[in-house]
Amino acid sequence: MSCTAEIQAAFILSSLVTFFGGLLILVISRLIWRSIKKWQKSEGKGIFSEETSRSMDRKHSRSLTFQGVFRDCVETLLSAQTFVGQVLVILVFVLSIGSLIIYFINSTDPFRSCSSYQDKTILIDLTFNAFFSFYFGLRFVAADDKVKFWLEMNSIVDIFTIPPTFISYYLKSNWLGLRFLRALRLLELPQILQILSAIRTRDSVKFSRLLSIVLSTLFTAAGFIHLVENSGDPWLKGRNSQNISYFESIYLVMATTSTVGFGDVVAKTSLGRTFIMFFTLGSLVLFANYVPEMVELFGNKRKYTSSYEVVKGKKFIVVCGNITVDSVTAFLRNFLCHKAGEITTEIVFLGEVPPSLELETIFKCYMAYTTFISGSALKWEDLRRVAVDSAEACLIIANPLCSDSHAEDTSNIMRVLSIKNYYPNTRVIIQILQSHNKVFLPKIPSWNWNTGDNIICFAELKLGFIAQGCLVPGLCTFLTSLFVEQDKKVCPKEPWQKHFFSGLKNKILTQRLSDDFAGMSFPDVCRLCFVKMHLMLIAIEHKSVCHGYCGLILNPPAQVKLRKNTLGFFIAESAKDVRRAFFYCAVCHSDVYTPELIGKCSCESKNPRHRTGLPTFSLKVQPVSDCFVGTFLYEMERESDRLDSSGMFHWCKATPLDKVILKRTEKSKHEFRNHIVACVFGDAHSTLMGLRNFVMPLRASSYTRQELKDIVFVGSLDYLQREWRFLQNFPQIYILPGSVLYSGDLHAVNIEECSMCAVLSSPSKSSSSPALVDMEPIMATLNIRSIRISCSAQTPSEPQCTWCFSDKPGKSKYRRIPILTELKNPSNIHFIEQLGGMEGDLSGMSLHLSTSFATGTVFSGSFLDSLLATAFYNYHVLELLQMLVAGGTSSQLEQHLDTEKFCGLNDSSSTISPGRMRCKLGLLSLSQTILSDIQPRRTFGQIFCGLLDNLGILCLGLYRMIDEEERNPEHKRGVCWFVITRPENEFMLLPSDLVFCAIPFSTSCYKKDISPPSPCEIINMVPLTEETLTDLNCPPSVDQVSETAAQPPSTSVHSLEPKPIPAGAPKQAVLTPSGKLSSQTHPGETMKENGKENMEETTVEDVSAYPESD
Repeated sequence: MSCTAEIQAAFILSSLVTFFGGLLILVISRLIWRSIKKWQKSEGKGIFSEETSRSMDRKHSRSLTFQGVFRDCVETLLSAQTFVGQVLVILVFVLSIGSLIIYFINSTDPFRSCSSYQDKTILIDLTFNAFFSFYFGLRFVAADDKVKFWLEMNSIVDIFTIPPTFISYYLKSNWLGLRFLRALRLLELPQILQILSAIRTRDSVKFSRLLSIVLSTLFTAAGFIHLVENSGDPWLKGRNSQNISYFESIYLVMATTSTVGFGDVVAKTSLGRTFIMFFTLGSLVLFANYVPEMVELFGNKRKYTSSYEVVKGKKFIVVCGNITVDSVTAFLRNFLCHKAGEITTEIVFLGEVPPSLELETIFKCYMAYTTFISGSALKWEDLRRVAVDSAEACLIIANPLCSDSHAEDTSNIMRVLSIKNYYPNTRVIIQILQSHNKVFLPKIPSWNWNTGDNIICFAELKLGFIAQGCLVPGLCTFLTSLFVEQDKKVCPKEPWQKHFFSGLKNKILTQRLSDDFAGMSFPDVCRLCFVKMHLMLIAIEHKSVCHGYCGLILNPPAQVKLRKNTLGFFIAESAKDVRRAFFYCAVCHSDVYTPELIGKCSCESKNPRHRTGLPTFSLKVQPVSDCFVGTFLYEMERESDRLDSSGMFHWCKATPLDKVILKRTEKSKHEFRNHIVACVFGDAHSTLMGLRNFVMPLRASSYTRQELKDIVFVGSLDYLQREWRFLQNFPQIYILPGSVLYSGDLHAVNIEECSMCAVLSSPSKSSSSPALVDMEPIMATLNIRSIRISCSAQTPSEPQCTWCFSDKPGKSKYRRIPILTELKNPSNIHFIEQLGGMEGDLSGMSLHLSTSFATGTVFSGSFLDSLLATAFYNYHVLELLQMLVAGGTSSQLEQHLDTEKFCGLNDSSSTISPGRMRCKLGLLSLSQTILSDIQPRRTFGQIFCGLLDNLGILCLGLYRMIDEEERNPEHKRGVCWFVITRPENEFMLLPSDLVFCAIPFSTSCYKKDISPPSPCEIINMVPLTEETLTDLNCPPSVDQVSETAAQPPSTSVHSLEPKPIPAGAPKQAVLTPSGKLSSQTHPGETMKENGKENMEETTVEDVSAYPESD
């Protein structure tokens, strides 16, 4: 049956009249209601009007109450919060799709024809629209703003599709008309899928939303083209119409959208062509953005949401947390450098967001080692997909540059909880930013230190490094260089750079020692390794009989004997080199003097292995001797020399804050000298950086109370008083409220006389530029370095300093304040280089290749990222680092100490502790300390063996001048010192060299009766007096020291300083091919049989602490 123009107009006019008529009624109703309200407010006066108004208000309120309850029920139903509401919403969507399918079916008939009611689809569609009318009424009742509801897209779809259905029932014929608008109901597809729980992830919701927009736009545009092209232009009465199917309309829309335009199907009507013009512009924007994003989401969904396939025999680890370009790049560089060419462990990254294009590029470059899976460690389903239960370990990366350190730590701790709850036996290594958050991890029931679970605390290590740099100049750089991985090839421009870069090749490595070393003392084994194998053994793992756990001992005394299978710690260049210590055989290698020839020997299978000239027995340590240190060592100490409950740190009763606050006007009351100034940035709202980690190494019990240096914090009082509750039990700490950017505050703390000024980086703050995160430390460094102190202004009792310079030749000399600056962003090193006048030495290089780093004046914790890989491969190395940096503490010690007591926050203390017997790191001069008694000392090997044999002191490296004064006549930069890590055995020494040493606790290193002209020192010194000061030229943080070596009660107390050796009869140490130190008499010299006759005893070993075994 043919549809006339009048019938088609009736269908279209029914929708238009409904839409505009309803809109007009709603607008008029709103205007009338507002007018009535306004009239009531203006005219409703008097008693009668008030009573009438109250009566009307009561009736209206009852009506509103009923309407409100009804509307609430309808809103709950439509929002799909109940099961009935969910069924209703899903049913409406399904019926809308059914109505659209009926439209597709009816579109196959000629457009100008009208379907009769004999067609069953017409009745079905009529039923659907009746239900849509009911649903439209519910939505209309629940709407707060009726006009806004009338203009909504779903309302427009219903208005233009429902009325024509009822017109068709009246006319007994049906026409397609605007029924294609039902395609816009596809926009509700994401909501329906979420109700059905078909999609749950963010990417799937986004993909379904984009897909619904594209499909609804495509079908609606095709329906409009199908309508106007078959109807023709109205003003031409359809003369330019063409018969085009709905499928051809879709084809035309697709060709137009893709800008292909084959020309086989085109729009002929003016309305169709006008629509195509505007649709082309809109589709270019729409599809150019949506379609590529859909493809990417679909590809990533299949690529990154799949499960990791575990291959039997193949190892892998899971890395989660802060997965970014920078963190992944740093981790891969450090992880793959540990065993270059031998990587058999795959890395599975679990990221919470899909990787960026840059991150994808990195994964593709390392596709042989890496796999990325999208998910969260907080969800068990994602942990199952990455097979955490089969992984070797799970590593959690933190973001050190985040704005909220506490939130970052708590989120990572929650990841550990999730992983441990999913599979308790999973080994977890986590990075923590704040030290006080460490206490939560050992409380997890399945946390196990013995299986490799470990914590890398950034604040503890970072501030510990800086504290060591304050104690010993250059030590911060020395320790850092042992853990920095350098993959760049650098051509040194200066001779000193060659020595510095050569030292950067050395790392801390571990190796099980040969059983042939069992029963030997540590000095003997250390000397043998150094001479025969060119290996520097610095520490061993020793099992404490008293405490029952294995602890690390740095340079243990001769009383400690090695056992079988002892773990040794070496400073060496490669793991291949340290394997010599494992293969060494006293029988096969006794006559081997080339280190490279020491390897597997033919008698390896012999059991037990034997050694020539050495008894084969294992050490049996007496429990009482391992747990108790003779009290005579401390009888000479003052009663106030109290330690905390762990015996590792100096302790005092809690000091009120007002007792330690300094005032600028009272500078004369606090004549600080040889003290440490710490510059702190922060306010009342800043995140705590944990200054306790800075103070603890400076208050280690391995130093006597007289050796402790005063610590003065300069910063905001609002911030420092928040830190004070963690510092109140440490002695000799002071606070000056102020700012280091103000020179008056610097002079108030007598910064001119400080041994070191540490500029700590500011707490985490959000910054627009990475270069600005270090703005405050750089400005403070500029301010401090601008302070010039005249060398001639020193009093006779003050030591002269070689860090003097002059702007112009012939002018008076000045010296700079020793400073150690912390940088968060390593790329900001060029600012420090310029401030130090060292730009151009290594321009464009990284921080760890800069002159400032080589001289020990700058530190950055960026290298701490490498410790994550180090802890995975060898957690013993991390234990040694924590022991060296944090004042002697380690994870094993923390397991056996109560946390509150360990922090020193209780009222308990002790005066006797075996922890005091540990070695301390120091810096000794070749001419001004007991090193001057070692002869010959032309090479590093000679001084190494001489100190180890005679005094038990272990040499680690050198601190050497960059420029001698005669080579730098203009004094533009002054005399700078640089670090040489583990020099070669035959490395030639200079008279001005300083030696990094591990010094036993009871060793006195300073000789008072000799007044040398060159620098001297070890770590700390007693308060300077006119009697102890000598006129010395020394670096700014290199002080003079006089340590007290106590004697047993039965022994008379000798002088604290060794007597000078007669010039005519020095005893010289000479390296022999057998590796022993022999004494030789030089021409004109008298040989002494015993060196103890020439100098008083300088070391007092506590025999009861480390007895010989039977």
